Amino acid sequence: MRLDLARILVARTRMNPVFLDTPQYECEPLGDALGCRLILKVETLNPVRSFKGRGTETVLNRLHDSGAADAVVCASAGNLGQALAFGGRSRGIGVTVVASSAANPLKIERMKTLGANVILVDGEIEQALEAATRYAAETGAFLVEDSRDVDTCEGAATIGVELADLPGELDAVVVSLGAGAMASGVGHALKSLRRGTEVICVQPENAPAMTLAWRAGRPVEVGVPDTIADGVAGRYVLPEVLDDLASVVDDAVLVTEDGIVEAMRLIHVHAGLVVEPAAALGVASILEGGGRFDGRTVATILCGSNVSPTDFDGWTRGGRGRS
Repeated sequence: MRLDLARILVARTRMNPVFLDTPQYECEPLGDALGCRLILKVETLNPVRSFKGRGTETVLNRLHDSGAADAVVCASAGNLGQALAFGGRSRGIGVTVVASSAANPLKIERMKTLGANVILVDGEIEQALEAATRYAAETGAFLVEDSRDVDTCEGAATIGVELADLPGELDAVVVSLGAGAMASGVGHALKSLRRGTEVICVQPENAPAMTLAWRAGRPVEVGVPDTIADGVAGRYVLPEVLDDLASVVDDAVLVTEDGIVEAMRLIHVHAGLVVEPAAALGVASILEGGGRFDGRTVATILCGSNVSPTDFDGWTRGGRGRS
């Protein structure tokens, strides 16, 4: 395990308060619909509309303290890039984001609006990372690699610190799983502070790389992702992150595209919140859990809301959304 609780607690004291102490409350209407006592942890009410600011704050604070770089680069589907641009702007650190040309146009536009230099490349997030790595080597910019950089994991872990303060029992937390920063961070914080809580990761069955690797105990070959949940649609597994997950995760499950859409709809109907597909994975896992969570107290993290109205309406009203 690369993460350290002491560092996580220090990171929390130095983070921009706009990302801290996010709402966490029992949503009775949604819980009633799902058959459990449901706690929502809402990570969308900040300038970048996602949890990623917690990790980028931690990365940028370290770089600023050390004077190690005045420019950074990352590969992103959109949320990491927005968070890095927001934090870099306030610190005078230049930010370049490499994204797939097929990335969500809304996220691309928001990265630019926040001041990022955005470079588009053909291919998936892995090709974007290769291009970002080359850019770092050529320019000297510091490469921020989500999940590989432990600061991104320890920043995300502050979510778990806050969940640990919930009163009463907390039987399980269901966490969206992409590259692994949020899952490993939240899992480590909860296993350190609230050992009895079950930590369950959730991925789309059409983008299952990390889940299948966790089950096998090693990276496995998977096909090209085909999911509306672009924020978790990576194809390859970082071995060090897999090791982190192995020590804190109790289970990893897969959900269908239909389940993701229905979860988005239910969150909107019963909680009045619009979330992007990756943020609905936890609710989808309860919906498709076959009664596993009935009567239990379960928390889920609504980790992002960067979705266009057209896409949201298209998916949740039976259409196709963005092609």
